[in-house]
Amino acid sequence: MSKLRKGARCQICKTKGETKKAVVYLPHHRLSLCKEHYIQWFEKRVEKTIKEFKMFSKKDKVLVAVSGGKDSLALWNALVKLGYDADGFYIDLGIDDYSQQSKELAQQFAQRVGRPLHIVSLKEELAPIPEVDRITNKPACSSCGAIKRYYMNREAKKLGYSIIATGHNLDDEVAVLFGNTLHWNIHYLKKQYPVLMEEKGFIRKVKPLCKITEKEAALYTVFNEIEYIEYECPFSEGASSIEYKELLSKLEEQHPGTKLQFYTGFLKKMYPLLQEKTEESQPTVCKLCGEPSFTDICSVCKLKEKLSKSGNVSVNH
Repeated sequence: MSKLRKGARCQICKTKGETKKAVVYLPHHRLSLCKEHYIQWFEKRVEKTIKEFKMFSKKDKVLVAVSGGKDSLALWNALVKLGYDADGFYIDLGIDDYSQQSKELAQQFAQRVGRPLHIVSLKEELAPIPEVDRITNKPACSSCGAIKRYYMNREAKKLGYSIIATGHNLDDEVAVLFGNTLHWNIHYLKKQYPVLMEEKGFIRKVKPLCKITEKEAALYTVFNEIEYIEYECPFSEGASSIEYKELLSKLEEQHPGTKLQFYTGFLKKMYPLLQEKTEESQPTVCKLCGEPSFTDICSVCKLKEKLSKSGNVSVNH
């Protein structure tokens, strides 16, 4: 986000004959806005994205996956203000102070907006992420992602929600797209879309912030005085996606709008072509837990077996 020109005025205020000072400049939109109109712009952009991709309507029950971070809390706040039936869902990963602080912030925010926050504890359901990390050969983020997707889907169905909304922003989506393109991972490129439709036990998953940058989400939380956890999960250190974000941010500084152009260009031009190729395997049902899976035994049940064999962790089946 570029610096404001000295003395810049809010462009929306100007159209109303007012001269309120701008507090933010969005270079790729060429917009100078005051605090009030920035908040309105953000919420309208969320609404526009929801409608563009036909994510859900105000008749749907939406479960927002919240982490205590800026993106998910910004999303939840915007959805509530826009009049959607949106409640929160938090997974306690058991990562020491990080999980304790993020859970408290999520609970505080739920009280502020007057909406329920459903909580699942990995310590009770499976094992804390630090324990999972000790017995697997995969990067912690990989195992954690699979676990979160499993419990989000299971609990959404159990609680009667038809939609799962996540706070993935434009920076997240572009970093993933860059990595998958760099390695020509067609399997994942075929699935990179703001909406993953419901199918055979899977709830519909949507990303209403997919066209909003990380900085824009952070600014929205600051202007709304939303307290969020300001540091990254300790297990994310060294992740390739963080390196990709840094590279792409440098490019964005030199050429504003590059991220959005790269992402929307993929959605409009390449994603439709990828859907014309060979069909993907269809989900089946896990023999052990009954949840949808692309193998006979889902990744979480396999993980439970590993944890049981390790003898160090008590696992709930």
